[in-house]
Amino acid sequence: MRKLLTWLLVTIGIAALIRRLRRRGTEPEPAPLEQPAAEDPADELRRKLAESRESDDAEEAPAPPEATVEERRADVHEQGRAALDEMKSSDEG
Repeated sequence: MRKLLTWLLVTIGIAALIRRLRRRGTEPEPAPLEQPAAEDPADELRRKLAESRESDDAEEAPAPPEATVEERRADVHEQGRAALDEMKSSDEG
């Protein structure tokens, strides 16, 4: 009895799948939305990108000279020592 019920359910499922696939092929596709040619989104984005690049070039300030490796290392060590001193003073107090 179980095998008969299983075969019946499988057959019904296959039939429903075939019907759905046939209906899908006969349905008319929705018409694409037409946009006016004057308002092309790609052109608008290109224009905005060009404007932002121009403003970035105009506002760009000269970069400050970078510190040497030794100077940066000394700064890091100094910050570490200061943090260690803070921790020691908070433990004592």
